[in-house]
Amino acid sequence: MDKRFLLALTLTAIVVIATPWLFGTRPRQGNNPAADTTRVADSGVKPTVIPPSRPKPPAVESIPAAGLTDSLTRRDSGAILPETTRVTLPIAEYRFSSLGASPISVELKSYKALDGSKRNVELVSKSRRLLGYRLFLPSDTIDLNRTQFVLDRTSSAGNTKALAYRANIPGGNVVIRYTFAPDSYLVRVSGEVRHPDVDSGFIAVELPTGLQSAEADSLDDQQHLAYAIKPQRENAHGIPFSKLDPGETRLEPGPITWIAAKNKYFIVGALTPNNGVPFAEAQITGGARTGRRATHASAVAIEPLRNSGFAFELYTGPQEWRRLLVLGRDFENSNPYGGFLQGVVQPFATIVMRILLWMRATLNLSYGWVLVIFGIAVRLLLWPLNQKAMRTSMKMSRLQPELSEIQKRYKSDPQRMQSEIMRVYRDHGMSPFSSLSGCLPMLLPMPILFALFFVFQNTIEFRGVPFLWLADISLKDPYFIVPIVMGLSMFLLSIIGMRNSPPNPQAKMMAYVLPVMMTVFFLNLASGLNLYYAVQNLTAIPQQWLISNERGKNATPAGTRA
Repeated sequence: MDKRFLLALTLTAIVVIATPWLFGTRPRQGNNPAADTTRVADSGVKPTVIPPSRPKPPAVESIPAAGLTDSLTRRDSGAILPETTRVTLPIAEYRFSSLGASPISVELKSYKALDGSKRNVELVSKSRRLLGYRLFLPSDTIDLNRTQFVLDRTSSAGNTKALAYRANIPGGNVVIRYTFAPDSYLVRVSGEVRHPDVDSGFIAVELPTGLQSAEADSLDDQQHLAYAIKPQRENAHGIPFSKLDPGETRLEPGPITWIAAKNKYFIVGALTPNNGVPFAEAQITGGARTGRRATHASAVAIEPLRNSGFAFELYTGPQEWRRLLVLGRDFENSNPYGGFLQGVVQPFATIVMRILLWMRATLNLSYGWVLVIFGIAVRLLLWPLNQKAMRTSMKMSRLQPELSEIQKRYKSDPQRMQSEIMRVYRDHGMSPFSSLSGCLPMLLPMPILFALFFVFQNTIEFRGVPFLWLADISLKDPYFIVPIVMGLSMFLLSIIGMRNSPPNPQAKMMAYVLPVMMTVFFLNLASGLNLYYAVQNLTAIPQQWLISNERGKNATPAGTRA
């Protein structure tokens, strides 16, 4: 195998390992016979951390009454059915059920489903809910999902809206409040528990058992179903549904800053407030599978009751990088890139995302054209370095016959051979390390390509973005035009690169085999990724042509010193 190719692979490994040091990231519900729209599997979670006793809880605060929502209470033969309350905001509409005082759905008005239904994206189906609650007290375990709450108060102050639910429990009562901001997907959740055993109690927050797909490729969307967890002292990590066997339970020790359920583009997360009480632990359990794909799982976060209350923030919306970044707490890393290579890929992905978002805002162009300009810009910025590296490579090629002759002549005298080799390098103003620079054209664009590979798998900014004949640059090209152009441009680049070079059977074989392999590999990947790679290759062709012509003009007979 060509030595320069091996050197390129070695340098690539060095770059991707060193990058994290420079740019690294900082370190089930019950069945109510009166309402079958809230049925989910019982998680059976029990807390294992018992905090010290605390002071007696204060009295429950009431919320002033004000008109806010439209709700309906139905009675049938004296039985009270759950009351559904809608909270309508400019960007979303939430529905709450009095059974469990929990949010049961959210509709995102800014995002249309791409599955042909022409509806807005709704994160959970009618058979699931966004959140559920269980109360763990030393004397009792209370399933709040089976508890009928009363909409105690609603309020509206300016653009801020709020709901408060109240219910009696054995030995006390519970109040759960929700506060909304008009242009945010973040809902502030707080609660109070009045009970003699509250000082040693816990609240269990149950996340959705899965998210509803609204994508054109629902199978691909299901493959991205996962929970993400951010321990307070570690980086965020993901647990795909597919990695959980049915019934398998994983305990995630605390303290935990946030936990979230997500699919390819959307996320439901429970975040502990800044400087607030973190979750004590979390339990993830694999769900039953009706086929080969894992579409169900359960996750429960345990929060200790402090001063008779609890509080967290609920995010239900898109995985928009900037929006998540503003929330802080490393929530922008709720979609960990790179799998087991996260520590290597995540820094590059963050840098690439910042650049692409800046270009989109500055140039006011669609992301298709942004990718074209980005690909050209990367090649143009690397042009001087590539030019120098290619010329150094040509010098090394011209020196090779002379170095080979020295190695043959002094093979019995290694010290003299080393001395003569160093003399040849000095005479030509080079060193043994000059050959490394010839690998840079192959090396430098690779980290960006790796980062884009993962960025395109989950970046909602690319979702549904058309470009030319492509209906969605986040999906594969239905006509396979872009990957074929990418493969042909790669082949042309290789052929031009071999012009006026000494015969090299290995290089010739790679020039034919590698483009075919890459084309097959890229066929079903995002068309935007293929677009970027094709533009990179096409932009590099003029430089490769100039270098090959220069190589032909400067060619010298073998064994002749330049």
